[in-house]
Amino acid sequence: MALLALVGIGLGLARLRAARAGLQVERIAVGEVPATVFRQPDATGPVVVIAHGFAGSQQMMQPFADTLAQAGYVAVTFDFPGHGRNPQPLSGGLRDDAAAAGALLDSLGRVVAATRGLGDGRLALLGHSMASDIVVRWALDRPEVGATVALSLFGPKVTADRPRNLLVVVGAWEPAFLIGEGRRIAGMATPGEVAERTTYGRFADGTARRLVLARGVEHIGVLYSRDSLAAARDWLNQAFGRSGGGRLDVRGGALGLLFGGLLLLAWPLSLLLPRVGPGQGAGLGWRRLWPVVFGPAIVTPLLLRLLPTELLPLLLGDYLVLHFALYGALTAAALWWRGARRPGPIAAPRFALAAAAVAAFGILGFGLPIEAFLTSFWPTPHRLWLVPAMLVGTLPWFLADEWATRGPGAARLAYPATKLAFLLSLLGAVALDPPRLFFLIIIVPVMLVFLTVYGLFGAWANRATGTPLVAATAHALALAWAMAVTFPMVVR
Repeated sequence: MALLALVGIGLGLARLRAARAGLQVERIAVGEVPATVFRQPDATGPVVVIAHGFAGSQQMMQPFADTLAQAGYVAVTFDFPGHGRNPQPLSGGLRDDAAAAGALLDSLGRVVAATRGLGDGRLALLGHSMASDIVVRWALDRPEVGATVALSLFGPKVTADRPRNLLVVVGAWEPAFLIGEGRRIAGMATPGEVAERTTYGRFADGTARRLVLARGVEHIGVLYSRDSLAAARDWLNQAFGRSGGGRLDVRGGALGLLFGGLLLLAWPLSLLLPRVGPGQGAGLGWRRLWPVVFGPAIVTPLLLRLLPTELLPLLLGDYLVLHFALYGALTAAALWWRGARRPGPIAAPRFALAAAAVAAFGILGFGLPIEAFLTSFWPTPHRLWLVPAMLVGTLPWFLADEWATRGPGAARLAYPATKLAFLLSLLGAVALDPPRLFFLIIIVPVMLVFLTVYGLFGAWANRATGTPLVAATAHALALAWAMAVTFPMVVR
């Protein structure tokens, strides 16, 4: 199994690196804004400035940067304020749209000014989600922007001829209102019904419009879709009278091999963990467990609705740390009330060694490839203190939850049931306060993936060490780390 895992990891890395073969990749700084330039040696094509979406970073836009650079463009990615490795917090947050948009537009403008001279003087913009609106706004009154590509766009300011030559790409599985918005924008160039993948208007006068529905993908998958990458490259080629081709950086399969191999590798590695306890856990059957599962899920969002939660300069992170902490405390109280077994003696040195090993694999083993190929995952100095701050919430929840769902006699499917209850609790919090917590909906699918993957780690670690507290400690640190380095920092 270990050999099979290593083969998958090797193949995944080889395919990811092949997409960048022959390109020069240079990291630069535009003031405090981290940016990266992708180009072929001596390339002098148009510059394409590529902007990421909310809670993203420039790594998320690599597929477009590699694809366009292979086609002869000079592609530039960067981190918005409050995102990735940009040390400047984002003004406004979710409460002041004008201030937030102003900061994002200013950052985009500075990157354009600093990098436009790297190509032949012509300029295009590409943005996803939040950034699709930002690149459209920036291009509206700037005719020097020869073309704009907007992924998952909601653009109320778009007109029939501004911005010039606009391509809208939406995932076919995205919400209907985004698909409808794409049809509305493309329809500005034609009096008839809008057909997908049909160009309306004229490139010569900047009125060209097109809608592309990327097949089989949603809001994040649109970044890795062959349809999206090919549509963006072909649109820019038409707008600038070019015929560049080259490799499309369709990396979904390669990422699957890489991270699937890492997941598979965790099982044989878990067999090397030291034995810590005699087989511990609450060991509750469903008859005694159900209040532990559903009580905290109902009470936590109701109590937090009454309390101030804006404590950290981390957008939504401050609410989540309180949600985790209160949920964990309520779960522990419910376990005590139901008479659950308490932890027995454990070998402290072995416990520390096992927890450190599991945490290192979860943070470094997965984190390094995430940093390289998916999104920013390595904390900069201005974010490092947020890791222990988030751990204050994640540690109580993981300790209580892992203990509740493990042990001899534990209820069947207890582990997925408690995770589902927690995610439903988050959705309940959104329903109680949509204006402030709406963006929690975005992280629920990501949290589901995290809990599923680390649930497997936890089961293997528990079986090897004899106590669920090892995995609970390691996973609490891994999730605290992930939230501290990926959630946007804002001005409080």
